[in-house]
Amino acid sequence: MNQTKNRSRTYLLRISSVLAVLLIAMQLYHPAINNSKADAEIQAPPEIKAILKNACYDCHSNTTDLRWYDQIAPVYWQVAAHVQTGRKALNFSQWQNMPSADQKAKLWESVNQIIAGAMPLKSYTIIHRQAVLTPAELTVLKAYVSSLAAKSKPGDTSKLKVADNQLKPKKKDLAQKKLPVEMNGIAYLPDYKNWQVISTTDRFDNGTMRVIFGNDIAVKAVKENRTNPWPDGTIFAKVAWDQLEDAKGNITPGAFKQVEYMIKDHQKYASTNGWGFARFKTENLIPYGKTALFAAECINCHRPMKDADFVFTQPIRN
Repeated sequence: MNQTKNRSRTYLLRISSVLAVLLIAMQLYHPAINNSKADAEIQAPPEIKAILKNACYDCHSNTTDLRWYDQIAPVYWQVAAHVQTGRKALNFSQWQNMPSADQKAKLWESVNQIIAGAMPLKSYTIIHRQAVLTPAELTVLKAYVSSLAAKSKPGDTSKLKVADNQLKPKKKDLAQKKLPVEMNGIAYLPDYKNWQVISTTDRFDNGTMRVIFGNDIAVKAVKENRTNPWPDGTIFAKVAWDQLEDAKGNITPGAFKQVEYMIKDHQKYASTNGWGFARFKTENLIPYGKTALFAAECINCHRPMKDADFVFTQPIRN
């Protein structure tokens, strides 16, 4: 009996020794997380910077603050990967190097991802509880981003004029033109106007309102609760207009700004997690992409929503 116990202890000791050696060896591989002086850091009110630093800066700035438990491999490897990916998507230390419009769009995108529960990452907030935003902090952020938008006055004549000009008959109808095509081969789909509304949203950073339409496959998926993942053939069309307000505070769509498509085909668009992207801007439907690689920008924006099949849209259910 004693011999059996001794053998078991010896076996456990050997296993423990091997695991200890492996753990020590793992500490030798530490991908660099280089911090640097934040010369172009975001300039914002103190309360806004405090929220961003607590919730975002560890992964989205050049001033990552590693705690002792962050520096133990293999946890460190995940931290390093998150920092690399986070800085590439958004870096508050390089904020002033971005055009003003991009800054507003990035802030709106950040707040939108927080609202959707995609950011901060769940794997991060499990340990770093201080990064979880309170409802009050989120309200403060939303109010700040909204304050940055150029506000149009009720009855804005300039926006009304642009909208009226779009509605005037044109010499050439779109049906007589060759449909524009994105750099990745996705053509403009005019039939979205006959699809059903899936959801709505607004961009409080730039004063636009948006409606998300879904094709028959998308609508059927919503009815059957098959939205994670969405089935192949699903197409969304997110259409944006200027937001107009009359003297009584009524909100209506103004000039057409753009239409964006998401097309589900897990084989054709495998490189962008099964989704094809396209965007056509202004009433002239100018393709957004300069090269086919523009789709990488789109999926990177949607990547935080991977647990929802990379889709931000929450369908309106009857």
